[in-house]
Amino acid sequence: MTTYVIGDLQGCQPKLTELLDRIRAVCAQPRFIFVGDLVNRGPRSLATLREVRALGDTTSMVLGNHDLHLLAVAENIRKPHRSDTLDDILNAPDRDELLDWLRRQPLALQVNGHLLVHAGVLPQWTAAQTLALAGEVEAVLRGPDWVDFLRQMYGNTPDRWDDSLQGADRLRCIVNALTRIRFCTADGQMDLAVSKGAETALPGFMPWFDVPGRRTEDVTVVFGHWSTLGLTLRPNLISLDTGCLWGGKLTAVCLEDRSVIQVDCPQFQRPGSI
Repeated sequence: MTTYVIGDLQGCQPKLTELLDRIRAVCAQPRFIFVGDLVNRGPRSLATLREVRALGDTTSMVLGNHDLHLLAVAENIRKPHRSDTLDDILNAPDRDELLDWLRRQPLALQVNGHLLVHAGVLPQWTAAQTLALAGEVEAVLRGPDWVDFLRQMYGNTPDRWDDSLQGADRLRCIVNALTRIRFCTADGQMDLAVSKGAETALPGFMPWFDVPGRRTEDVTVVFGHWSTLGLTLRPNLISLDTGCLWGGKLTAVCLEDRSVIQVDCPQFQRPGSI
């Protein structure tokens, strides 16, 4: 089975359908993996969630920050942002079924030598450690105390990893690294405020994947989240968010041969409007 990893959808369901059709035209039995942010800010979040879920055993995904935001808004833990487009999900007759399915999805996957996350990994983490730490959050999200976890999930501290972290601080640091990181220092301190291109790093900070000697250099890390970075293909790195929401493209990359399939997208949101 040939595996295609697809970048951030953010509710752009018509473009998802178009991309899936393009993939099926060249591959008889594709497997699809989504790098998170299925929903929000695009025009059809409900239809997107339903379509991905309906793919069944042929698909996998990792959770992104917008997917977690949906869960928090649904539980009245966070107020909707003015740019949110989640009402169709929140008012849907199958809302509870969809949200229950969503909270049971992983935050990290390893597939054929590739480590898949939404945003990135801290330079001190190995691939195995990343999967184990993601598993800690996944266990809570799938368990009876998941709503209590969401109440404690938000915040920018602690901003660096320490193996001795416990409780809410530990889980929050893991979530921020896997779903929000763009820049960090060589010792893993995260800057969670700057969200523009790689050249905008503050002094002492750099893109997480450029930290010398990061411990995931022995695998190919596949991620989305960073639309201003765009499509990036390196021997051990694949960046997939190509700004579908902003009038860019929706992108799929085949893990077996690095072939790229893209569809052009209309502009659903304007930069600076969020």
